[in-house]
Amino acid sequence: MLGYPAHFGQMECLKLVASPKYADKRLGYLGIMLLIDEKTEVLTLVTNSLKNDLNHSNMFVVGLALCTMGNISSSEMARDLCSEVEKLMGSSNTYIRKKAALCALRIISRVPELHENFISKAKSLLNDRSHGVLITGITLVTEICQQNPENIPIFRKAVSLLVRHLKNLASAGFSPEHDVTGVTDPFLQVKILRLLRILAKNDREASEAMNDILAQVATNTESTKNVGNSILYETVLTIMDIESEAGLRVLAVNILGKFLSNRDNNIRYVALETLNKTVGIETQAVQRHRNIILDCLRDGDISIRRRALELSFALINEGNVRVLTRELLAFLEVADTEFKQSMTTKISLAAERFAPNQRWHIDTMLRMLKLAGNHVREEVLAGFISLIAQTPEFHQYTVQKLYAALKRDISQEGLVLAAVWVIGEYGDVLVNDGNFEEEEGLMIEVSDILVVGLLESILLGPYANQVTREYVMTALIKLSSRFSDSSAEAKIKSLLTEYSVSMEVEIQQRAVEYINLFSYDSIRPAVLERMPIPETRTITENKADSSNTDRNSISRAGGPSDQDLLLDLMGVGTASNNDNTKSSKSSDNTSIPESTSSTAQKSSNIDLLADLFGGSPATNTPTMHMMPQSPPNTSNDNVNLMELLGNTTISERQSTSSMTFGLDALSALGQPPNILNSNTPARSVVGAPGYTAYQKNGLVVRLSPSKDKTNPAILNIQVFFVNDGSTGTINDLQFQAAVPKSQRLQMNAASNTVVQPNTVEKQLMRINNPQQVKVEECFHVIQLLTLL
Repeated sequence: MLGYPAHFGQMECLKLVASPKYADKRLGYLGIMLLIDEKTEVLTLVTNSLKNDLNHSNMFVVGLALCTMGNISSSEMARDLCSEVEKLMGSSNTYIRKKAALCALRIISRVPELHENFISKAKSLLNDRSHGVLITGITLVTEICQQNPENIPIFRKAVSLLVRHLKNLASAGFSPEHDVTGVTDPFLQVKILRLLRILAKNDREASEAMNDILAQVATNTESTKNVGNSILYETVLTIMDIESEAGLRVLAVNILGKFLSNRDNNIRYVALETLNKTVGIETQAVQRHRNIILDCLRDGDISIRRRALELSFALINEGNVRVLTRELLAFLEVADTEFKQSMTTKISLAAERFAPNQRWHIDTMLRMLKLAGNHVREEVLAGFISLIAQTPEFHQYTVQKLYAALKRDISQEGLVLAAVWVIGEYGDVLVNDGNFEEEEGLMIEVSDILVVGLLESILLGPYANQVTREYVMTALIKLSSRFSDSSAEAKIKSLLTEYSVSMEVEIQQRAVEYINLFSYDSIRPAVLERMPIPETRTITENKADSSNTDRNSISRAGGPSDQDLLLDLMGVGTASNNDNTKSSKSSDNTSIPESTSSTAQKSSNIDLLADLFGGSPATNTPTMHMMPQSPPNTSNDNVNLMELLGNTTISERQSTSSMTFGLDALSALGQPPNILNSNTPARSVVGAPGYTAYQKNGLVVRLSPSKDKTNPAILNIQVFFVNDGSTGTINDLQFQAAVPKSQRLQMNAASNTVVQPNTVEKQLMRINNPQQVKVEECFHVIQLLTLL
């Protein structure tokens, strides 16, 4: 009948239910449970029949009605019949009480707010002597506590009663009515333990009340049979969730350790899964079972291997990092492909965090690259290269190890890339030390031409891809300035010439540029000098175990922005260095919407280009700097540039200084209108529209607000610092402001920290005002803080 229309039998079932005969009712209710669900419209016709039968004198008819309602009840039916079910939970008949409790479970799952109707009845069921009523009552209380945790204190008073029930079950003799393979009612024991875990969580008094019985159950329950293991598992979960004693937790971990020796894969899987959750609580206790956990890495079940692998990495610390890493590297050699990328990442993280010394760290990474170089993420490779660059005392050791490994195997991409980079940087160290002996006693020959030949074999090998060729070509041009053998240099030129006509644009461009470098022997050594020590890149663990090792799919760490590169060209440093010099006042209030930030960054990049070409955007157009420290005054850069050209009159210089540089005009797009410049007389500033925030000691601070054109939530405030000349030159000008927590503030650099007499300097503030607070309120706060 599954999937076929059943409407033809629904009305017949309703007729059978209306019959006074028990046999007809039984058949009718059975048909209703099979043919009707809670979404069927006919269900509304069943409600009246159920209500009549719930009040029937025959307990078996009442049981049929409760059973049917417990299976197909909808939210409407639950509301209509809730009172009848509540009344039946107080029946003197254990059969009806048990069925009514299960029906109440269905009601509160459909209509959670009705749980209050059953709280008093549920508490009375916990005192019942019948195991059937008791197990249904505990199930109902558990559901109420899980759906509405605020009811937990109400039922917490029953902890002593539940402990007594559990103690009677644990110490009871043979009872044929409840015995299951030698254990008295394991289903009830599991239900009691689960409810105790909920009631005693985060409550010390309740936890202390059940410590003794938990220890008794954990010690006396037989673990050779499955029913005993189920009770022990529930006991372990209860011990770990409540505020139990330390000895009890160790006992729980030992039980899980015994589970690992079980032949049943399901029990071992459950033990590993639970140990993964408890390793952070009882690390030392779990460490005692380290050997059994490592044995699970060789299990035939992939699920067990996966959980054992996760647990093995969680156990690594300073004391056992050597032993566990050695075992994990041995497993890496035979591990499934889907495990390898995750394993290489975790091994590198563990080595970086717990390495006893740098020599061991380098050896571990080398071993990992040899075994699974094709499954190494880019961040891991970058971290290894950074490690080598930061340890000059191991340059000779590392370059020799990588050279020897490369001669044996060029199939592991990660190993090839790391070795090629290191040989390119430290090839002179490799060659100057001459031949060396490997650990196996094998003598490795080293010379300029042999090193170049090894790199050539990589280019011509079957495993080379575009990234590998890029690395090799860069290494070759670097070696040309480190090797003294003319034949090696000629070989390098020949190899580069071959790739100057490559179909890959990047390869061709590199080859042509590198060949041209040979025409500039005077600067080539300086251009090809060793790279500075790269910044350490944080390795983030990838939760998804992916078998795809394509380098294009590996997520790259965020590289430098356009603004960082422009700052490097200007010799100012990168934005990462400037982060440390940000003002504490503005760093808390520098969050601007993404669209506005991107617009500001583009404008800032154009300003930097203008600086490169001799423009003066720092004065004429405010630049979106995050720190309030002032850059040098460049207001006369254009004039000085014209003076260098000679034959420039004063009038020409004045006209030149008033010209708008093309890039300045572009950078002004999206910025507030530039009302006044630094050459504007002080009188015109004081009389211009705006607000005077400060006027004392010869300094006038004027605030001129305007709405941002691209984002109405952004308020641009131009601050003018006017020196009226009464106190002479004003030095070390600093302006601070603050806004309420509902707003965000971003302050640009002031045009100058020195205000000459009768001149004006400027500074731009940008306020993110999402709640559209009135402008007067914003200025009120700023003015108050400025005066302070």
